[in-house]
Amino acid sequence: MNKPLLAALSALALAGLGAAPAVAAPLTAAPAPHQVKSPAVTVNFAGTVSLSDCSGSIIRFAGSADSDPALVLTNGHCLETGFPDPGQVITGQSSSRTFGLLNASGSKIATLRANQVVYSTMTDTDVTIYRLTSTYAQIKSSYGINALTVSDTHPTAGTAIKVVSGYWKTTYSCNVDGFVYRLKEGDWTWKDSIRYTSSCNTIGGTSGSPVIDTTTGKVIAVNNTGNEDGQRCTVNNPCEVDAGGNITVRQGINYAEETYQIPACFTTGNKLDLGAAGCVLPKP
Repeated sequence: MNKPLLAALSALALAGLGAAPAVAAPLTAAPAPHQVKSPAVTVNFAGTVSLSDCSGSIIRFAGSADSDPALVLTNGHCLETGFPDPGQVITGQSSSRTFGLLNASGSKIATLRANQVVYSTMTDTDVTIYRLTSTYAQIKSSYGINALTVSDTHPTAGTAIKVVSGYWKTTYSCNVDGFVYRLKEGDWTWKDSIRYTSSCNTIGGTSGSPVIDTTTGKVIAVNNTGNEDGQRCTVNNPCEVDAGGNITVRQGINYAEETYQIPACFTTGNKLDLGAAGCVLPKP
């Protein structure tokens, strides 16, 4: 994994299968002369946060209200109480974790606090979602910062993206190279992961960074891992597994977990409802 920094500095603690070709971005026809391509949005650090040893972002959904308690998205393996076990899903766990709120230039302008781990798992995906003690409106009024919106549609190969690390105050620019049927690292397995092109060379401490579509400005994934040493399916050395069980190792390539499934699991008031129609996140 692009493990928490503390794990990165210790003896390769945790942060995850022959070979199949990389999935190439599909070719698209050039737009007709009367069509205008949407310009890329400005992606900066506004709305991202730094954790004690990871990165994250303040997120909202299309149905979120300004009066709702704000949410923070990071990785499951960034959970302060330790990595969730395979098959484990944590909901409603008390938390007092703090987050450094960044402005557009990456300067810390406030400390925000959580009161709950709304959802956390490392099964099928690698996410933790915190509930803050502040609403979106309060954060906007006090600091001028808007939350990032999570896209509710599956990302597309070839999409230009930026991985924005609040911990390192660093932005990585690349494209979605393709999608991985199963990504296996140690005891954990993730489904339908995003593979970056090589220029997103993320490191320890970037775990939990939002992956932002530069055309829409929306969050399409959360950064979580990369193969560091070329090992096969070990901690910090995830391998790709295709539908036929063939294993591919790509040393130096990094990955993220899609987030389009998350909005369907939240209802009015930013409340988690794992029984909601269309919600496919793993359940306890």
